[in-house]
Formats: sequence, structure tokens, C-alpha cells
Amino acid sequence: MFYGITDLTTYILGSIFIVLLPGPNSLYVMAIASRFGVATGYRGACGIFVGDTILMLLSASGVASLLHTMPALFMFIKYAGAAYLAWIGIGLLRSAIVRWRREAADETGQVSVDAGRPFHKALVISLMNPKAILFFISFFIQFVDPSYAHPGLSFLILGVIVQILSALYLSMLIFGGVHLARQFRAHRRSSSLAIGLVGVAFIGFCFKLATATLG
Repeated sequence: MFYGITDLTTYILGSIFIVLLPGPNSLYVMAIASRFGVATGYRGACGIFVGDTILMLLSASGVASLLHTMPALFMFIKYAGAAYLAWIGIGLLRSAIVRWRREAADETGQVSVDAGRPFHKALVISLMNPKAILFFISFFIQFVDPSYAHPGLSFLILGVIVQILSALYLSMLIFGGVHLARQFRAHRRSSSLAIGLVGVAFIGFCFKLATATLG
């Protein structure tokens, strides 16, 4: 046992698989990195880190129980988050259509993201997901020994591990997105299709979140 963590190896392996699952957070970071470059991609990634940290703290402080006892609050956050994802997805689809029609034009409307506010958008995407709070508490608790005198330390270590894995994965997406952007500049219609697919994915995340339940 390591600082109250019952099975660290299994936890790390499970976290790797969870981090690798595609989601709106990682997709958004890759999209803005491909549009505006590495620095902007990392600003978006920082928004994800801050949002996930807040959700972990809320989970550890008992907000997960509050969401269970107040379904109306869960529903409000859920639908607000779904609407935000839909808004981003529709913006990406519109940008893809504009780019397809103006293949030889400038880069206006490439991706419907604000180069000056990637941190804020990524933060909102991360926070507007009540299922994440429930996930963090239900996943972390499986690896914490209830008899350990300092469970807060155990949760802190588990959270740091997830954030390190997330940072590594997002870094891969950021540099991969920049590389793909270079390729797409030479094939503008391929770029339009890629942006459209990202938009469709965000709308898919919207429906997934909208149909999420407390169970």
C-alpha cells in the first residue's frame, strides 16, 4: 500500500485507458492547436487542467453526494453543458462549410474558436460535466484504503497522477494537431472535412451528456 492507495499499478493502468478515451476536452485542445499553434493549444490544456482539478476537489468535498440528493441541480448542469458543446459543434460545422465553399480564400472561419480565450472555453467544457464529478469520486474511492489516517493525501496523489497522464496525452494531441494542420494547409478540402468531423463529434458529445443519468 502506498500512502493509503491500495493498488497503484492497477490505478495507473486504468487511468491511462480513461485518459485515452476521446472526449470534448481533448478534441477541443487538438482543434485549437491545429488552428492557432502550440502555445494556444497549451493555454487550452491549462483550462482543462484547472477544470479537472476543480472537479476533483468538488468530488472529494462531497459535491457528488449533493448531486445525488439534488437531481434538479444535476439536470441543470447537464443540459447547460450539453448546450455549450452543441454550440461549439455547430460553430465548427458552419466553419467547415464556409471553408469548403471558399477553398482558395483566406482562413476566415476555419475553426470557430477565439484565439484569445482558449483557456476559458476549455475550462467551461471541463466544468460543465456533472458526470465527471461522480466519476472522479467513484473511481478514486476504489483505490483508497478507508482505514488510512489521511485519505485526503491519497486523493491528492491519485489526482496528480491523472493530471500527469492527461498532460502527456494532451501534449501529444497538441503537437499532432499542429503537424496535421501543416498537411491540411496543402489540402484545404481535407481540412474542411476534418473540421466538420470534429463538429459532428462535439454534437455527439452533446447528446451523450444530455442523456446521462445519475446512475
